[in-house]
Amino acid sequence: MVTLYVLRWAMSEARAVAVVTVSDRSFRGERSDVTGPVVVQWALANGWNVMEQRVVPDEVAQISDALLELCARGLPLVLTAGGTGLGPRDVTPEATRQVIDREVPGIAEVMRRTGAEYTPLAALSRALCGTCRQTLIVNLPGSPKGASQSLASVETLLPHAVDVLRASHFDHG
Repeated sequence: MVTLYVLRWAMSEARAVAVVTVSDRSFRGERSDVTGPVVVQWALANGWNVMEQRVVPDEVAQISDALLELCARGLPLVLTAGGTGLGPRDVTPEATRQVIDREVPGIAEVMRRTGAEYTPLAALSRALCGTCRQTLIVNLPGSPKGASQSLASVETLLPHAVDVLRASHFDHG
């Protein structure tokens, strides 16, 4: 019985995810967060356990603080939604860059390439992906459609990336 509980805990931890929406207006309550719930729905449909969903403003310090806190908790995956465009308040990549140890450019490249099949504007995304300790951080667009398309384009990559990252982390201390 104890073994089964430990196995279930390990499996749920291995597929734990947090979703962070980056939006000034949603943070202030001026509009509903429509993208975060879409990301949560995708995660649940793909076997991830959503441990937390939160909204933060478009401020580098608050975004990076949230990312650092979630990484310190050892979550395998953190998905951000929003703040990846060219607007002056779009600072999610800058905050992510402050937090990550290593960039994983291939994931963002796949999302942009796939997005370009739907709209040429996907090339304007500055989304960044990288690792912070044993956590993979993936920046997604702020639009529900863009976030869904981006996630669909990498949904087979994310479990493998998390497995490799976590295995190498535990193998090397």
